[in-house]
Amino acid sequence: MKVTLLGAGSWGTAMAAQAARYLQPGDVCLWSRRVEQIEGMQHSGVNTAYLPDVVLPKGLQLEVSFERAIERLSENDLLIIATPMSGLSETVAQVLRLAKHPLNIVWLCKGLEPSTTLLPHQVVEREDQLHSHGIRHSYGALSGPSFAQEVANGMPCALTVASQSNTLCDIVQGAFHHGNMRIYASDDLVGVELGGAIKNVLAIAAGIGDGLDLGLNARAAVLTRGLAEMMRLVKAAGGRPETCMGLTGVGDLILTATGDLSRNRRVGLALAAGKPLPEILGGLGHVAEGVLCASAVGNLAARLGVEMPITAMMGEVLSGKLSPHEAVKKLMGRDPKLEV
Repeated sequence: MKVTLLGAGSWGTAMAAQAARYLQPGDVCLWSRRVEQIEGMQHSGVNTAYLPDVVLPKGLQLEVSFERAIERLSENDLLIIATPMSGLSETVAQVLRLAKHPLNIVWLCKGLEPSTTLLPHQVVEREDQLHSHGIRHSYGALSGPSFAQEVANGMPCALTVASQSNTLCDIVQGAFHHGNMRIYASDDLVGVELGGAIKNVLAIAAGIGDGLDLGLNARAAVLTRGLAEMMRLVKAAGGRPETCMGLTGVGDLILTATGDLSRNRRVGLALAAGKPLPEILGGLGHVAEGVLCASAVGNLAARLGVEMPITAMMGEVLSGKLSPHEAVKKLMGRDPKLEV
């Protein structure tokens, strides 16, 4: 089996390293549009920009040609799109314009398209209708509680691949279910993708609570009531609420809201310290998807008639309409109600 990963950020590099450790030398290819980045990795054996402490497997192929990265794949191979959500639409379109036969395509990004509130698979479906030329590709999302640094170091991790294609799920498991990584399968794309989007927003809320020294009780309340919000929206959007109780819901929420490696949590901590959002994002060096999709999640919830007060407050804070202190006051001042 051959695997191509498009995008040499921290997550794409970590997953490329995971696959390259167990597949045959040369079977795994990591592509980047930045020639200097590929040349640097070829020279040093590490991705200095994103994972400077991780030595890449010697069998990992590094590629700067987008066409070669795609054309090396057969119908039984795997293409992983490892760009942020903002790059998904353009990348998928480029792939589909080049494809000469059916491909197995999986994405790693988490979030919603801000301008449309579309989930990743809906963005891919839109591009498929425009560019697939009648070829029937297989699609899926790979998600779950995972920090790139730990995956790159071969530490234990469990993820879920979601797709309507059992064959694609089998292919993803064949590529990555090795050593300390377990891959589970699901057919609930809506539940898996919405869980991944909403947990990032909730992690910002948890970071704000921690930054304001509101205590562990407050953190538990944010995670529990945030999970209830997640389940309501997943159900309204056509997914299964029970998916939120798995790896891509509560599992990813716990990790992202409490782990020190979480970029979204760090955004919340910095907001609580009074730092302006542009300064926070400039200092991260990586994308914090919760910032980009908070308003989109809120808009989707409004359209579907779903109440999501924590998510709504995060949208207000991130847009500058409320301070973290004001958001907490509004949340705590809501009328009493049944726990549902």
